[in-house]
Amino acid sequence: MTREELKTKKIGVLMGGLSAEREVSLKSGAAVHQALLGRGYNAVAIDVGRDVARVLAREPVEIAFICLHGRLGEDGAVQGLLEVMGIPYTGSGVLASALAMNKIFAKTIFAASGLTVAPYQVLRRGESLDPAALGFPLPVVVKPSQEGSSVGVSIVKDEAEIEAALAEAFRYDQEALVERFVKGREIQVGILEDRAIGAIEIVPKKEFYDFEAKYTDGMAEHILPAPLAAPLYQRVLREGERAHAALGCSGYSRADFLVTEQGECFLLEVNTLPGMTALSLLPEIAGGAGIEFTELVERIAASASLKIHV
Repeated sequence: MTREELKTKKIGVLMGGLSAEREVSLKSGAAVHQALLGRGYNAVAIDVGRDVARVLAREPVEIAFICLHGRLGEDGAVQGLLEVMGIPYTGSGVLASALAMNKIFAKTIFAASGLTVAPYQVLRRGESLDPAALGFPLPVVVKPSQEGSSVGVSIVKDEAEIEAALAEAFRYDQEALVERFVKGREIQVGILEDRAIGAIEIVPKKEFYDFEAKYTDGMAEHILPAPLAAPLYQRVLREGERAHAALGCSGYSRADFLVTEQGECFLLEVNTLPGMTALSLLPEIAGGAGIEFTELVERIAASASLKIHV
């Protein structure tokens, strides 16, 4: 929709939610809400709870700008509710959101689309891990199937650490993903309006880019643009677009890669609702492309739509 049309709508910024990423979501939502107000839009902040349908109807909201992260917000649940209520919303639809949140299904689709993913094995609650049967050696990365922001993620270097790593992953999900550890540079690709707008390299102060490194100032160095050779830089941009398209994503996202010294690009995941905080990567990538934060927010808001037509 045009900016003029958007000016006539009441925009609900959905934030908070019920997942382990609630505090990050509140920060994203507050930043987006202030940006919309600064551009003169009629925007209201909505802390999402189980009564969200009643709140949306009471306001009444005509556009939903989703700043939720994790379960029941980024996984297709809220998107389905908005479809039923007929409220256009930002970001990807129900299926793409659900697929991106579930790392197991996402990896299956990525591999079928010709994208490179690390070898992995899936374990369900109650199952144990036999390192000899993995098909790849330690170290491995253990993570819950459906969490973001590195919640519940462990790097296992010794067999004695396996049980604790699985217990941590199973705190958040019924399934755990065990991946071969890939030593590479952390490269994130920003997607806006279904096109790659740039890539950034993250150099964490810790061993890997965990929750603390992502949301604590000074815990990671951001290098923009990612200092890759030109052909490799263009390749990772194109693979970011392919990953976005493979899941059927809409509007914007962030694709995360590990790039090895040999130039292999291992796709980790696609975030359909990337963070919009002061330390978030998509706004930083957009800034490097000449798109300041309030413009980024406005463009995302203008892309709001219903994805299911009946």
